[in-house]
Amino acid sequence: MMLEAFLLLAAALLAVGLYGALSQQSIVMVMMGLELMINAVMVAAAAVWFHTSPESADGQVLVLAAMLAMAVEMAMGFAVTIAIFRARDVDMTDAAGDLQG
Repeated sequence: MMLEAFLLLAAALLAVGLYGALSQQSIVMVMMGLELMINAVMVAAAAVWFHTSPESADGQVLVLAAMLAMAVEMAMGFAVTIAIFRARDVDMTDAAGDLQG
């Protein structure tokens, strides 16, 4: 498969994620947009690594490790969001702004 197709897919994911993160006020929707943007970077990185050195799997292993770290990060983010919702009944970014120190 052509490198350009994967980079086009990554660009589309990045654009959709950026739109979702900037246009929504729900914390969950903002986090979903951020996850789409991170996935776009990982798709582009895996495609470039595969294109530059298809014989070694070093780049793909690094992308899998980044995916694992991202999954743990998103799980913690959703746990914090659920805790904020249960404590204050807040699910919008504007209402959660007073949580800063």
